[in-house]
Amino acid sequence: MSLPPLPEYDVKPSDELILLPAPRAQTLGAAEFQLADGMCIALRADCAQDLLPIGQRLRDALHQYAQTRLQLTANALQGTGITLVISGPPDSDEAYCIDIRPAGVMVQAGTPHGVFHGVSTLMQIAQQRGGCWPALRIDDEPDFAQRGVMLDISRDKVPTMETLRTLIDLLASWKINQLQLYTEHTFAYRDHRTVWEHASPMTAEEVLELDAYCRARFIELVPNQNSFGHLERWLKHPQYNDLAETPAGGETRWGVRPPSGLNPRDPRSLELLRGLYDELLPNFSSRQFNVGCDETVDLGQGRNQALAAQLGTGELYLAFLQQIHREVSARGHTMQFWGDIILEHPSLVPRLPQDLIALEWGYEHDHPFASHALAFAESGIPFYVCPGTSTWNAILGRTDNMLGNIANACDNGLKNGAGGVLNTDWGDNGHWQYLPFSYAGFAYGAAMSWGVEANRGLALARALDTFAFEDAAGVMGELMLALGRVGHSLDGWLNQRTYNATPFGRALLMGREEIRQVYGAGEGVRGAAAQAAQSIGALVQRLPAARMGRGDAPLIAREVALAARLAQHGCARIALAAADHPSRSAEMQTDLRAILRAHRPLWLARNRPGGFSDSAARLRGLLKDY
Repeated sequence: MSLPPLPEYDVKPSDELILLPAPRAQTLGAAEFQLADGMCIALRADCAQDLLPIGQRLRDALHQYAQTRLQLTANALQGTGITLVISGPPDSDEAYCIDIRPAGVMVQAGTPHGVFHGVSTLMQIAQQRGGCWPALRIDDEPDFAQRGVMLDISRDKVPTMETLRTLIDLLASWKINQLQLYTEHTFAYRDHRTVWEHASPMTAEEVLELDAYCRARFIELVPNQNSFGHLERWLKHPQYNDLAETPAGGETRWGVRPPSGLNPRDPRSLELLRGLYDELLPNFSSRQFNVGCDETVDLGQGRNQALAAQLGTGELYLAFLQQIHREVSARGHTMQFWGDIILEHPSLVPRLPQDLIALEWGYEHDHPFASHALAFAESGIPFYVCPGTSTWNAILGRTDNMLGNIANACDNGLKNGAGGVLNTDWGDNGHWQYLPFSYAGFAYGAAMSWGVEANRGLALARALDTFAFEDAAGVMGELMLALGRVGHSLDGWLNQRTYNATPFGRALLMGREEIRQVYGAGEGVRGAAAQAAQSIGALVQRLPAARMGRGDAPLIAREVALAARLAQHGCARIALAAADHPSRSAEMQTDLRAILRAHRPLWLARNRPGGFSDSAARLRGLLKDY
C-alpha cells in the first residue's frame, strides 16, 4: 500500500497539528490544500457503495468544520478534491495512508475499515484547520488488532441510548474498534423480570439497534454477561438463592459478603446460563462473548467446602469454566473471561482451552502485567491486557495512576503478544463519577492501544481540549487532569497509598471511626484534608473560562462543579474524623443534602432512572453518620 515518496516536503514541527491517536509515521510540508465548494469526494472501489457511508460521514464533517458543500461521486473527475480509494491487498485490516497535496487529497487503504480510519484522521485535521490543510503524508496502522472499551452498566448506572450513541461516535473517532457493556443483571431477560425490573435494563431491541450503530462505525459490540461470581443481584432473590455457593452469605477475603457466586456443582447453575446465553447472544453480530467469571470470592466457602478442601478451589473453578466454554463454543462464539482467578492457580493455566481469550486485568500503575501476560503467552493462551480509566471510587479520577496503568498494560501487552487491549470503566460502590471524568482514560487508552511509541508522549491535555471537550480556550483538558491529581497529592500529605480510590472517594464509603483508623487523627491529617479541599476549589475556579463547543457543555460544567463539591465533602469527612468536631455535623449534613438534590438531575441527564435510588442510598447513609 505504498505511495510515492514526498521529497519536496519540508518537515515542520509536529506540534502544529495534533491527532488522536498520533499516527505511526507523519510528515508535514510547507504547501497547503484548499477545500472549495464544487469539489467532489470520489469513492474508488470495486463497489463504491462500500464507501458511501464513510464518504457521507466525511462530507458532513467538512460542512461543519469547513463550511463547504461537497458532492459524492464514483467517478474520478477533474477537480475531485478528495479521493477515498480501496486499492490492493490490505497490509492489515485497519492500515491506511493519507496524502495531502495542493492538487488534491487521497485516503488509501485495503479495506473500508482502513478508509474509515483515514477519514477519521482527516476529520480531526478539518476540525483544527477548517478547509485549509497542510501538505501531509501519513502511513498508519495499529499495534493491537483489538482496541476496546468496557463500560460498567451494572453498578447502578445504565446509560440512555443517546449517551451510548454519543460515546460510540467519540470512541470511533479515536479508532476504538470494540465495545462491551458489562452486565450482571441489566439485560431484560424475558423470564427473569424479578432481577432487572428496577434497573432500567437494556432491552433486546435496544441491543440490536446499538449493534447496528456500532457496525456502521466499525466497532464490534461484544456481548458481556457475568456467569459465575458477581451475581449478588440474582442470588438475593428467593427463586435464585438456592443456586448460590453460600446461600446465606459468608466470610470471604473481602469480609462477610452476601451470596455472590453460583454453585458450580449444581446442574441448575449451568441450566440457568444456557437460557441466558440462548436469549442474549442472537441480539449481537459479534462472535465473541465475555462470560466474566472474575472474583469468585465465595467459591469453596459453602456447599463445596469439603470438595474444595480435597481438590482445591482452582480445580472447582477450572471445571466450571470448561463447562461454560463448551456452551459458548457450541453457540459458535469465542469465549472471553477474566483471568484473575486462574492466575491464582498458575499450574492450571496450561489446561485452559486454547481457543478462548483470557482478559488480564489490573488497575494500579504497578500491576504485574509483565509476569501475568507472560504466564498466558508461555502457555499459548490468547489474551488481552485490561487496564482502566481509574475513575471509580475516585470522584475526580486518578490521573497519574491512569497514565501509568494504561502504559504498563500496553507496553507489556505488546511485548508479550497480547491480541488486544480492553480499557475498563467501572462503577463500583454507586458509580458516583460523572462520564466526562473518564474521557482522559478513554483518550489515552485509545491512543496507546493504537500505537505505543507514537503516543507515549501524547499532549493529552491538548488532545482532550480539541477532541473531547472542544474547548477553544484550552482550559478543560488541563483542568480535568489537574483535578485527577489532587487525590494523589492528598495520599502524599497523609503518607498513605489509597488503592483503587482517592482518599476523599474512600472517605465517602466509610464511617468516621474507620476513616480515623485508616488515615489517622490530629491536626496534621485535618490540615492535609483542608489543603486538598482548597486545591480542588482553586482548580474549579478555572471552569468559567472554558469555551466548550459541545452541545452538552453546560451539563459538563455542572458535572465538574458538583463532582468537585462531592470530593471536597469527602475531604471534610477526613478532617471531621481527624479532629472529631461534632459541632460540624449539622453543617456537613446540610451540605450533603444539597449535593444529593443536585446529583439527581445530573444522573438523569445521561442515565436511566433505574439504579439511582440504590446509588444515592449509599450517600444518604452518611447522613446517619452526622
